Amino acid sequence: MLPLTDIEISLAADTVRRDGGLDDGAWFETISLSESHARDRAPRHAYVCCYEPCSNRTFAGLVALEDGKLLDWRHIEDVQARIIPDEFAAACEIARNDPDFIAALKRRGIDDPSWVLIESWAAGNFGIPSEQGRRLALGHCWLMNEAGDNPYARPIANLHPLFDLAAGKIIRIDDYGTVPIPPDPGPIRRDEQRDDLKELSITQPDGPSFTVDGFNIRWQNWNMQVGYSVREGLVLYDIGYEDQGRLRPIMRRASMAEMVVPYGDPRGANYRRNAFDTGEYGIGVALDSLKLGCDCLGYIHYFDVWSHDWHGKPRLIENAICMHEEDFGILWKYSVPSRAQTTVTRSRRLVISSLASIGNYIYGFFWYFYQDGSIGVEVKATGIPFPTGIARGQDSAYGTIVAPGIESHVHQHVFSFRFDMAVDGDRNTVTEVNFEAAPLDADNPHGNAILTRETTLASETSAQREIDFASARYWKVINPNVTNSFGKPVGYKLVPGANALPFQHPDSALGRRAGFMYKHMWVTQYAPDELFSAGWFPNQHPGGDGLPNWVKADRPLENQDIVVWYTMNYHHLPRPEDWPVQPVVYANFHWVPSGFFDENPAMDVPRRE
Repeated sequence: MLPLTDIEISLAADTVRRDGGLDDGAWFETISLSESHARDRAPRHAYVCCYEPCSNRTFAGLVALEDGKLLDWRHIEDVQARIIPDEFAAACEIARNDPDFIAALKRRGIDDPSWVLIESWAAGNFGIPSEQGRRLALGHCWLMNEAGDNPYARPIANLHPLFDLAAGKIIRIDDYGTVPIPPDPGPIRRDEQRDDLKELSITQPDGPSFTVDGFNIRWQNWNMQVGYSVREGLVLYDIGYEDQGRLRPIMRRASMAEMVVPYGDPRGANYRRNAFDTGEYGIGVALDSLKLGCDCLGYIHYFDVWSHDWHGKPRLIENAICMHEEDFGILWKYSVPSRAQTTVTRSRRLVISSLASIGNYIYGFFWYFYQDGSIGVEVKATGIPFPTGIARGQDSAYGTIVAPGIESHVHQHVFSFRFDMAVDGDRNTVTEVNFEAAPLDADNPHGNAILTRETTLASETSAQREIDFASARYWKVINPNVTNSFGKPVGYKLVPGANALPFQHPDSALGRRAGFMYKHMWVTQYAPDELFSAGWFPNQHPGGDGLPNWVKADRPLENQDIVVWYTMNYHHLPRPEDWPVQPVVYANFHWVPSGFFDENPAMDVPRRE
């Protein structure tokens, strides 16, 4: 599924302007490849979503890219389009010129609003009557440092303008009292740097082991296609493995479908800090243009992608996706001491990655492909932990003091990944594997026996599951129609990594909107319009959409066309060591072949003896 080209984006925008019946002030939230026809490879369509400020209405439909026809164009009632970068910038300028906001700054000793950063976060939906039916954003404020390299250097606590983005004005200022502005910490880019770090070079004199044809990739028996959307960012299609001359499918589509970052401070307006970075803002529009030697090291292949601005004009993101190979230590090794013989192979992995700058955080999304048939998924988070001001000498009840006068609140980064499975074909089944100690009895006199319990997740209701480290739980996707040499169904297992559960009450405003985060595993029967874990329009949605809503149908899952959703929750209580810039933290999980091959598929990797 190739990403849209600049020509296709322009065609889609022109078609909607011509035939969409919108006001001249309407703008484009999304122009992206439509996934509705992915299975039959029908002619390409663009999915287009627009917002019309004068009527506060959101529209969506399809543009047939072969003939420029507008299809299924309609007003989507009671929803709000995503907040886009242009609105962020506009809201900041609105606040800087608002007399009441300027007066609030003066009460805090700030005379020049041009040094104030106001970020307009999605306001959520907390049932406040005066906020219903409006397009809202809630501002969070900082005073930039004099060096100009840290916009979050000096938090302005308790000051939150509430914007009506459609009207282009502030409708309320929530001021919970002044807190002293933290002192200027100086520049992030300090002059003193280590001088004892020697150059490290990664070279491949014969070139890389992968081949690239447009967006199609082949590497070490792996085949796949790189894709892109303005909402999800990096998407992978048609992931398969060549086994003895036959390309065996594993996944049709893999992406990060949603991401939410709930904060844990209930005071003032802090309870409203709950960012759906995918559904409310868009990962794809925030992708960085990567630089060799900085973001990526080694022999790199870059993929450029086309995004667009709010006028529908194509915008090229150069070097948006990075691909390279990495040495990954020992792949396998064995020894025969009696012959003084040791055989070892080096492991190598293919890395496909992108980085997105979203406000104070930067997220790296990394997909790893290994020579043993495994797939790794990892998120790397860096940037600046969300800072707010605190009075000197006061302790932080819901976070950590990371610098004089600055606290950073406990929060979670919850990622929902979507995998359209096709393990050796479209008909798959999911099982859950648990382990337990056998009772001490005649069959287990030494108390060492371990029992394996494998249970089929037969329907969508039974397939809502949580991690259980006490039982070493994992999940397996099998194809009951294809068996290996041992007569067992071929399969891949999902092995969880570090994880957590949310602490927000399920009946809270956020809990209702992000219901997907209360289960680590969901399985659904494939439906082309079920792409996003919190639904298509989470911005200001009252909740109940997405996965929790879809699974009410309790569709059967055995030997069906299925989608697996995995929730990865990185729990973060900031440390002083996370300031002023947080070292990268990691969260990951793996897909590992489980009976998919008859033996180690990496036995033919060159070895050293």
